[in-house]
Amino acid sequence: MQTYQMLIDGKWVAASDGGQFASTNPATGTEWAQIPEATAEDVDRAVHAAHRACYNGSWAQMTATERGKCLRRLGDLLAEQSEHLGEVETRDTGKMFKETRWQAKYIAEYYYFYAGAADKISGETLPIDKPDMFVFTAREPLGVVAAIVPWNSQLFLSACKIGPALAAGNALVLKASEHASAPMLEFGRLVAEAGIPDGVVNIVTGHGDPCGRILTSHPLVARVAFTGGPMAARHVISNSAANFAEVSLELGGKSPVVVFEDADVESAVNGAVAGIFGASGQSCVAGSRLIVHEDVAEEVLSRMSAIAATVVVGDPMAEDTDMGPLCTAAQVDRIEAELDQAQRDGATIRFGGQRAEAGPLYFEPTIVDCPRPDLKIADTELFGPVLSVLRFRTEDEALALANGSVHGLAAGIFTRDSARALRMSRAVRAGIVWVNTYRAISPMAAFGGVKQSGYGREAGFQAVYDYTRPKTVWMNTSSEPLGSMFVMK
Repeated sequence: MQTYQMLIDGKWVAASDGGQFASTNPATGTEWAQIPEATAEDVDRAVHAAHRACYNGSWAQMTATERGKCLRRLGDLLAEQSEHLGEVETRDTGKMFKETRWQAKYIAEYYYFYAGAADKISGETLPIDKPDMFVFTAREPLGVVAAIVPWNSQLFLSACKIGPALAAGNALVLKASEHASAPMLEFGRLVAEAGIPDGVVNIVTGHGDPCGRILTSHPLVARVAFTGGPMAARHVISNSAANFAEVSLELGGKSPVVVFEDADVESAVNGAVAGIFGASGQSCVAGSRLIVHEDVAEEVLSRMSAIAATVVVGDPMAEDTDMGPLCTAAQVDRIEAELDQAQRDGATIRFGGQRAEAGPLYFEPTIVDCPRPDLKIADTELFGPVLSVLRFRTEDEALALANGSVHGLAAGIFTRDSARALRMSRAVRAGIVWVNTYRAISPMAAFGGVKQSGYGREAGFQAVYDYTRPKTVWMNTSSEPLGSMFVMK
């Protein structure tokens, strides 16, 4: 049993009251680590540490170029430690080791990107409409950022927050998911090695109350960057009323993959399989709604079922495994309940639909043929390897089905018709649209959602500016005394 501590003001500390909770390996069902249960006092100490670092410490005196060098060193360390970080993440979440190892290494590119962006933040001079006035803007850090990440892809999602926040000169308190905190605590060991001063990055662990509640409502927090579910997001929004913090939300979705009759069927099938069975469907951008033209629907479903039959479900550390376990028992229970309801509503399970033999948290790749779009399963995020299938006849009908959701994070479009691809990509209400591909990411490309998939964007250069506020400076260049004090000019 491994015992972890939290990172607060550059020191590794236990919870102030000694509280802990266990972390369970989903692949084996055994408890393997003890995680600190942060108290309100612990969170307050972390926020104050970040506030001091941002305004009074050596971080505040660093040039933007120096901050960039710290981020580059952090990226180097992340790449060097990718094997270890991937192994810990797999043990704590059940995600495939071949994915967590690769992802940890690739995430270094996000820190490199923001390292280069750090000294590219600039203001502007304004062609003001008043004589003898020189007016310019400067961009300043917001202050203390509260970053909250879920258990899945946490190293990636935290990089999308830590990278731009630090590049812009902020300090940060990150709350790791209570379902799998260990990878973020392991990552925290790299912070000091990268030359980042104490207090700039703090990592706390615990549950939504009190840890998340105190963090998101703290009076010294200037921005909340949240990734998670809509229920928790509503609490975040409510909490931020106490401190008027800026808020960004990335909330997942029920993303459509639209396959037209002229699509390259092999590409469409491969994209759809990767979209829903990759990461065992535990991805915010999972392509969990397949919207397929009726002329090619049977061919697409037959091919997908044939691939699903070859998927190896088992030990996530094994190189030949394709799908590991789901992270929590609640996910499996929910999937079973929703599948039962869908069948009562007239849906047909084309493949899978059962727990896999590998263990209680393993679930088969599952394809559900839905006769109507109003079935609950067609617009419910299950966070598992379950694909809901709908059919269409016309482009207008495909668009209506794609947009007929409360979610709007991602979408995939498969067609050989470039004009149609452009029409659809413009008309689909989603923050990310992939055409003839799926699940591609880059530090240069922003992502985020619309509707109940949240608001705000992460990654891309604009994200750096989102962690700053502009300040306007007016300079009177005239040698003459000021005029009337009672008239605004």
